[in-house]
Amino acid sequence: MRKALITGINGQDGSYLSEFLIGKGYEVHGILRRHSVAENQDARINSLDIKTYYGDLTDEVSLFKILKEVKPTEIYNLGAMSHVGISSQMPAFTIKTNSLSVISLLEFAKEICPECKVYQASSSEMFGNSIDSDGFQRLTTPMNPVSPYGCSKVMAYNLVKYYRQAYNKFYCNGILFNHESPRRGSNFVTNKVVKSIVMIKKKLINKLELGNMDSQRDWGHSQDYVEAMHLIMQYKSPNDWIVSMGETRSIRDFCEYAFSLVNLNYLDYVKHNEKYIRPLELDVLRGDSSKTRKLLNWKPKYTFESMIEEMIEYWMNKI
Repeated sequence: MRKALITGINGQDGSYLSEFLIGKGYEVHGILRRHSVAENQDARINSLDIKTYYGDLTDEVSLFKILKEVKPTEIYNLGAMSHVGISSQMPAFTIKTNSLSVISLLEFAKEICPECKVYQASSSEMFGNSIDSDGFQRLTTPMNPVSPYGCSKVMAYNLVKYYRQAYNKFYCNGILFNHESPRRGSNFVTNKVVKSIVMIKKKLINKLELGNMDSQRDWGHSQDYVEAMHLIMQYKSPNDWIVSMGETRSIRDFCEYAFSLVNLNYLDYVKHNEKYIRPLELDVLRGDSSKTRKLLNWKPKYTFESMIEEMIEYWMNKI
């Protein structure tokens, strides 16, 4: 039986990936960080047939013990300090969690389960404001991150490449561009927008405060992107891959469409607040996923519009 270990299993991607792997016949294990509010700890995964362990990527002892017990055939390293904005307030913690922990994970995997495949969740934030002349970012685009989060992901990305080449391991990077869903944390801008829209519609609040409305992102759905993760791990050889929709929309575009779904005009409710402006802004992200689509036969099911529609429907039912 194929056995997967997922770090960050209780996050958006971890929950969708768990469901997908269970459907493929995997035995699924995952690492949970302890939260003080237990109800939030495993809300996305508490109905799934998985085995979880308390641990932390920055705690080498727990990481070693879990790997030794599980001896997985595939590791999906999705755990991270994942909020770009907060990474500017907690740069040292971000580097420790997203970069230094990857050294421990790869070293332990190499010694404990040498045949195990490893997937590292890389990020489009690694590119920063570097973009090719045709408006796309690809594996050859220079990486010039503009946040501690982006810097931490570049280090982890290069560590995975080094271990793959130095020790002939099946270690892969998936550079995933922005991906959302109803399971996205509401402190991230997309779900913050959608949740606030529904609260405005239900007359619970009367405004939505945002920062840079002209930031452009390449948005897809988490459920599509975790399927790409699995395809990456099943390919004939280890490699690095870009997973993206190849379409760019601004925060303004997102707001305009999302507000229109509840028959409201975003201009009447969205207010600018300087506190949501990053120390260094990232202007445009647009990924070239042609290699992923061609070699892995990856085809996303969601569109930008259907993703937002699902998110609106979720919050309309929840609030």
